[in-house]
Amino acid sequence: MKNKQLKLILVSTPIGYLGSGRGGGVELTIISLIKGLILLGHKIILVAPEGSKVPFESKNLEIILVGGIDQPSWQHQKETDPVIIPFKSVLPKLWEIVIDLVNQSDAVINFSYDWLPLWLTKIQGNKIFHLISMGAESLVMKETISEIAQLFPSQLAFHSRRQSKDYFLNQDPIIVGNGFDIENYFFNDNDNGPLGWAGRIAPEKGLEDAVKVASELGEKLLVWGVIEDKEYASRIEYTFKKDIIEWKGFLPTNQFQKQLGKCRAFINTPKWNEAYGNVVVEAMACGVPVIAYDLGGPGELIEDGFNGFLVKPNDIDAMIEATRSVSKIKRRDCRDWFEKKASNKVFAERVENWINRGLNKNLSTNLQD
Repeated sequence: MKNKQLKLILVSTPIGYLGSGRGGGVELTIISLIKGLILLGHKIILVAPEGSKVPFESKNLEIILVGGIDQPSWQHQKETDPVIIPFKSVLPKLWEIVIDLVNQSDAVINFSYDWLPLWLTKIQGNKIFHLISMGAESLVMKETISEIAQLFPSQLAFHSRRQSKDYFLNQDPIIVGNGFDIENYFFNDNDNGPLGWAGRIAPEKGLEDAVKVASELGEKLLVWGVIEDKEYASRIEYTFKKDIIEWKGFLPTNQFQKQLGKCRAFINTPKWNEAYGNVVVEAMACGVPVIAYDLGGPGELIEDGFNGFLVKPNDIDAMIEATRSVSKIKRRDCRDWFEKKASNKVFAERVENWINRGLNKNLSTNLQD
């Protein structure tokens, strides 16, 4: 039976406008989910920082843009740091709009990894749902998310089970994975290309390990992503031969996937607990096998020996050996995995089921009260 049409408010990340690259994988998640939910027949209001763009139009999509100062990311703060909301921050301005509109919607989905929208859930009650985008990066966020998990467990969802283990939950976590638009990624059967790596250029992403792998194999490494830490990028560049790294910058999906699809293998070397691993799935969508550290979300995405290889975190020798063996992986298997488990349609259906279950549970609870 087809679910009823929902009117949903999606609240974007306050770290940067959609299309800036500063929001990392969250930006791609939001855009993919919007399209998937619209294809399921739902109406969407996107509340996002000024400058945000969505690469398609729909009569079922309304976009409200809000000006303000970007919110600092918890990834660049210490675990013990307090909550920071800058003067004229875009974060509270986004939520002022949401509070004005909340009674005109069925539910709100928050993509911001920040204290304020979680705290507002205690006041606004059963309409605000949160897709948690990171592991426990701060003590205050860990405490707040764990508190909401006790009060409103059906209103929290995670990208992966490993990510959810960072928090104190009183019931099995709701796992929705992630999804990507099949139409944006083309299968490439070329298995003789260069090595690739993608992500924010920052220490927690471990780019230096991937460069070492390429250097040991005498190969070039294509690197895509926003350089967040210029000093870190410079240190890597000076440590290795200049012709090892080819900086490609941050590219729109259509350009990125064309270049990514030409790679022989994709290397993923995080130093932290990745919540999911968007670029891992993007590589597989193009047919590119992935060699990754068995850490966080990628450890759940890669079926060792089928769509890539998993190696022990920080074991560069094992990463080198796995890269040498990548020809054993069938590129078509990588694409098939993506279509079955990580399309935006599959993702939107999981989110739709989560929201409907949560709304029905909240309705039942209210009736009992």
